[in-house]
Amino acid sequence: MEEGLLWTTLALMAVASVLAPVAGSEHVKKENVEESLEAIHDVATKSLGSLCVTEKFRSLSVPLATARFESARQKADLVATLLQDLGVAHHNGLQGAVSKNLLVSDQSVLSARVLTMNATSGTLINCAWWQRQGLEVGEPRKLRCDEFLETGHRPPSEYPWYEDAGSSPSLHSPKFMESLPNVSYKGWWTYPYYSCKSRRWLISYSVPIPPPGRGGLKGFLSLDVDVSHLEVNQCEPTTPIPTNSNEISVFHGTHKCHNSTSQCLYQAQTASSNWSRGKYLCVCRPGYYSPHYDGVFNGTLVEVSWQNREENTSEGDSWSTIFQCRKCAPGCHSCTDPSPCLATYHWPFRITLLVFSVSCALCTMIINIYMFKHRKLKVFKVASPIFLSITLFGCAIMYMEMAAIFPVLDAYSCIATKWSRHLGFCITYTALLMKTWRVSLTYRVKSAHKVKLTDKQLLQWMVPILLVMLIYLGTWTLSDTPTAEEIVDNEDLRFKQCVYNWWDHSLAIGEVLFLAWGIRVCYNVRNAESLFNEARLISYAIYNIAIVNILMIAFHLFIFPRAGPDIKYLLGFIRTQLSTSVTVALVFGPKIIRVLRGLGDQWDNRARSRGVTASFSLNGIGLVPEEAPDLYQENEELKEEIQKLAAQIEFMKIVHMEINNRHVKPKSGGYFTTLNAPTVVHSPLSRQGCLLSKAPEEL
Repeated sequence: MEEGLLWTTLALMAVASVLAPVAGSEHVKKENVEESLEAIHDVATKSLGSLCVTEKFRSLSVPLATARFESARQKADLVATLLQDLGVAHHNGLQGAVSKNLLVSDQSVLSARVLTMNATSGTLINCAWWQRQGLEVGEPRKLRCDEFLETGHRPPSEYPWYEDAGSSPSLHSPKFMESLPNVSYKGWWTYPYYSCKSRRWLISYSVPIPPPGRGGLKGFLSLDVDVSHLEVNQCEPTTPIPTNSNEISVFHGTHKCHNSTSQCLYQAQTASSNWSRGKYLCVCRPGYYSPHYDGVFNGTLVEVSWQNREENTSEGDSWSTIFQCRKCAPGCHSCTDPSPCLATYHWPFRITLLVFSVSCALCTMIINIYMFKHRKLKVFKVASPIFLSITLFGCAIMYMEMAAIFPVLDAYSCIATKWSRHLGFCITYTALLMKTWRVSLTYRVKSAHKVKLTDKQLLQWMVPILLVMLIYLGTWTLSDTPTAEEIVDNEDLRFKQCVYNWWDHSLAIGEVLFLAWGIRVCYNVRNAESLFNEARLISYAIYNIAIVNILMIAFHLFIFPRAGPDIKYLLGFIRTQLSTSVTVALVFGPKIIRVLRGLGDQWDNRARSRGVTASFSLNGIGLVPEEAPDLYQENEELKEEIQKLAAQIEFMKIVHMEINNRHVKPKSGGYFTTLNAPTVVHSPLSRQGCLLSKAPEEL
């Protein structure tokens, strides 16, 4: 009965594939893995003489993937079948020789043995040892059958390939690995163990050889496979795992590095006949450093320190102090000390500049409201209030650029920076340029027919320019969203700045050409006179915008190429103030001063003295009324024309009188009298030709 139970329960475990985890490996207890690592460490560090005095082998308690040895297992099963048919008592025959040659032909098999015992008493009857040819030369010495005869004809139970006599009939000895569910073999695999005889790490496969009859002899075939070439890699596995990997998967992830601050780097084994614990390096992760060992820790020392910590020894603190990396200063990708890597932002200084810029933006809105309230005054009315409002709106947008570049730059702030800078410039500059362009067309006309350009017509020219800018900025934002990049200052401290690419360069070229056209228009109207001298002031504003932008680009590229974030913020503030604030001061300052002095509704006497009319003013008021005719404005123009005609009539009367009455002498202080001139009477015809040759503004 006992014998029947023995042979009916011999089908045990194996592994499904090379890459798949060992059967039940996901259920391997952590303490079993640590015990196995400690055993590996003992074998690698202790003297083999002291280790093997009391032990024949040192077994581990973790399974090993055996699918790579499937060929050896299949040959062992075949040999067991041959020996079963022949009977183990006659294993020295032809089948025995075939079986021996079949096993030793496998390169992974180190040695094999057949043990024949009495089924009842367990007495060793016969044994045969098969070893690979030329494998064991010298040490380790050849195993002999008489070693077991000295122990009472019973194989010592210390050998993992021998089934304990006192084990249960199911043969589920702790020396054998558990099998996979729904997978069974004729034999079973032992846990990996270190053999003191072979001086190698082995794993044995045992398959029973049932007796040919119901009674008699029982036996089993066992073969040893050398697994010393496998690697104990305690680091995390690579993804995907190479198909030819020799790493033992059960030890993956068992390193003792601080995962949050350091990473494990495996050091390949140099000795193929031995396993080692701690064959790795703990290297500080990017953004971390350590003042000890330059941030590279030997895995063996880390393992010992961790073990001391688990045992609560006095040296256990080193694992959390010496072998733990420290975080770098904020923003550092790599470092060797706690020195800062990011540039410092002086927030009180930046807040002061921001508050001033926002206050300027609010002032533009206040000026706009003030102008709307006094829009019927001549000083505002002849300057096209709608274009003045557009100019103020563009200036307010340019001021808000300081709010966009105030924080630590990111994608959103860079988008706001590009839009506020370029859109604000386009709105302000286009509004001023349209007014100046109208003066240029009016001033250069040589025909008697007056050029008629109303505000509505200028707006129709202005809208396409703004539409082109909006389309460009929108396409830029959607297709290649502006982002922030890290740059370094003079002290190699990093900070973020918006990326400058071909989008910026293309737009800069377009704006330069736009500025060049504006400068040319301003140059053409340099001698033009307008009411309240507005044409000249706007020309000065356009010149100022061009000069300031060119100078600030030169400052950024040549003088302060590696300036810090606060210096760059200051340069942006200076550029905004010199271009925007000066423009507001030039265009609106004189007008507001006239209104405050009570002269806002009076004509500019200086321009009037030079013959400048409302029709020749900056915006051409009175040329073609956009709304109902302004009778007051028409009356003023008619008065001007009548005064001119009266002066010309008076002049002609005097000239004709002089011609017809040549005996009449010029009166002192008369029209034709000059200071300290001789009393000689000149011909009126010659004087008339001289006067008519003069320009109207010189009269």
